[in-house]
Amino acid sequence: MEALDFAGPFEVFTTAARVHARQRPGAAPLLAVSCVARSLDPVRARAGLRVLPDVSLAAAPPCDWLVVPGGVVDAPLSCADTLGWIARRAGQAQITASVCTGAFLLAAAGVVRDGPVTTHWEDAAALRARFPVLQVLEGRRWVDRGPVVTSAGISAGIDMSLHLIERLAGRALAEATAQQMDYRWIEDAAAA
Repeated sequence: MEALDFAGPFEVFTTAARVHARQRPGAAPLLAVSCVARSLDPVRARAGLRVLPDVSLAAAPPCDWLVVPGGVVDAPLSCADTLGWIARRAGQAQITASVCTGAFLLAAAGVVRDGPVTTHWEDAAALRARFPVLQVLEGRRWVDRGPVVTSAGISAGIDMSLHLIERLAGRALAEATAQQMDYRWIEDAAAA
C-alpha cells in the first residue's frame, strides 16, 4: 500500500472525530477508526514504513465505512480471501471508498461492476484495460456514486475523505477538519 493512501484518510477521520468532540462536549463519538490487515503482523508500506494493524480481517467487526487504500496491489488482487472480505464488508457498509489503485480491488471484488470511477492518473489506462466495463474518469479528484466513492492518488484521497466527513456531519465540520490539518481542500469531484 501507499502510506498516504491509508494514512491520509486515517488522519482526516481521526481529526474530524477530535474536532467534533471539541465542538460538542459530551456528544457521542463521531467515528471510531481502525486499521485492518490480513493479520496482526506489521504491514510494510510501499516506501518501507511499517504499520501495525489494529485488527485482522478475521477478527474485524462490521464497519459503516470501508476505505481501501492503493499502492502496488498485485498481491491483494491475487488473494481470493482478501477480495472476498472486501466484497462481504462492502455489502454491509454504508460507504465503500478507495484511494488510488484501491479501485482495482473494488472492481476485482465486484464492488464496482460498471459506471464511473477514478484512480491515479498513471493507472487509469490499466484500470480501463483490466475492467473495460468501468467508465474510468481521468483528471477527477474523486467520484461519488453514493455508496461507492473512488479517488485519484494520495492527496485526492484526503480530499475525498473530507468530502465523506461533509456527507456524514456537514460542511462546517469538514472545513474545520481541513483547517485543523492545515490542509487546502480541493473539491474537484464528479457526482455520478
